[in-house]
Amino acid sequence: MEEQKIMPVVFSGHGSPMIALEHNAITEGMDRIGRAVEKQFGKPKAILMVSAHWYTHGTFVQSAPEPRQVYDMYGFPKELYQVKYPAKGDRELTGKVQELLGSAVAVNDDWGIDHGAWTVLVHMFPKADIPVVQLSVDGDLSYQEESELGRKLADLRKQGYLILGSGNVVHNLREVEWDNKGGSAATLRFNDYITEAVLQGDTDKVIGFGSHPDAAYAVPTPDHYLPLLVCLGAAGSDRAQVFNKVCNLGSMAMTGYAWGMEK
Repeated sequence: MEEQKIMPVVFSGHGSPMIALEHNAITEGMDRIGRAVEKQFGKPKAILMVSAHWYTHGTFVQSAPEPRQVYDMYGFPKELYQVKYPAKGDRELTGKVQELLGSAVAVNDDWGIDHGAWTVLVHMFPKADIPVVQLSVDGDLSYQEESELGRKLADLRKQGYLILGSGNVVHNLREVEWDNKGGSAATLRFNDYITEAVLQGDTDKVIGFGSHPDAAYAVPTPDHYLPLLVCLGAAGSDRAQVFNKVCNLGSMAMTGYAWGMEK
């Protein structure tokens, strides 16, 4: 019997929902890492998705056999609302999350697969043939506890499940520069600092990002940063690689990391 490979952990930036319709360096990176996961490890049994857009008080996991697709964004072209990602759920994965987290997690199917998830998945795994279970981002946990939650979920990787986070290293909507195709000086400084820490396995720096001079600008609210901390915990001592390092609109860093993969 072939030994089960330990699945990697992936964190992807997502930025504007319009990324679902675009084909550029960012989406090429998403496509490339999705192909690499399947080539190196085989198709995941299911994906545990941690999206910045299911931000809750308490930790919740979905159990719906056919989770609804949530169009949780407003004022975009109608073409965006016609994008479909009909992934199935996976009750077995839901159950395993409950086993690993115990009373710290509850089932909640009020939400669904939101744009933080499907705008990435439509490029990374476009066939929508891998079940997806979404785990909420618990805003009540400390940064250290977010990472610890990821560590508790790491055993899923040994069972053939992919842990995938979606957020942004830098995400400041109030400071968006619509005419800036790159990143501001503050975005570039903070993104480089976090990326270097991730690549060096310096978890203390990533968790303690608030000590950086540009932290208040880069992470004005924690929702988009927290999925990175969950992924960091799930990755353990695995080495990371960067598959996207695009900054745009001045105050957005779309950087993506993958842990536990071959170069």
